[in-house]
Amino acid sequence: MSAAIILVWSLTIAQILLGVAMAIAVFRMIVGPRAQDRVLALDAFYVAGMLMLVVLGIRTGSTLYFEVAVIIALLGCVSTIALAKFLMRGEVIE
Repeated sequence: MSAAIILVWSLTIAQILLGVAMAIAVFRMIVGPRAQDRVLALDAFYVAGMLMLVVLGIRTGSTLYFEVAVIIALLGCVSTIALAKFLMRGEVIE
């Protein structure tokens, strides 16, 4: 087997598994019994989405996907912190 075939199969399997992870995160966001579960599911969803863009960037060879993944990571981190602070104190800005 050549390295190109192994790379194509690895990227395909990674995209399938990340799609499954995103589906499970959406399920947890809908069914989650508490708000904390929904926030963690949203966090897992954006991380899986970001990784999906990274895998897509590797597959296509375009750097645009990597830049979008960095933006999603920054916005997702800030939103998770804001939601956690809101759930803990009831306000975001003191």
